[in-house]
Amino acid sequence: MRPHQRIAKPDTRPNIARLGDFVLPLRVKRRTVFARNRLIAIAFAAALLAPAFAGSVALAGDAEVRIDNFTFSPQRLTVKAGTTVTWINEDDIPHTVAASSRAFKSKALDTDDKFSFTFTTPGAYEYFCSLHPHMTGAIVVEAATGAAQ
Repeated sequence: MRPHQRIAKPDTRPNIARLGDFVLPLRVKRRTVFARNRLIAIAFAAALLAPAFAGSVALAGDAEVRIDNFTFSPQRLTVKAGTTVTWINEDDIPHTVAASSRAFKSKALDTDDKFSFTFTTPGAYEYFCSLHPHMTGAIVVEAATGAAQ
């Protein structure tokens, strides 16, 4: 063997795995594992709770409900009195929006058509599509903030 040549020796450092040209630590500090697990738990909880809160509460003003794939989204919406809710049909077929209490009813909404209704009285308003009665939703109207009770 010539003096300028070296024989490659295996990496003898403890807790190291050699994968090609990459050296990977086998042992990770507990603090790092704990932090990673906490982040995973938070992300998982956020993913589970996001549908429950996404667009479900609106302040007085405007709110939207999208109609697509034979569903109202969000299916249940909580708003303050005085809020105008607009339903937008993003489906390829016509739909309607009709309150079970007959407080409001839209015409048949073609793709991209809209229907709006302003909720002034607190209460629960269940609605459905009169063309597809299995499509249901609800608007819960709360008293406006600062209103006399």
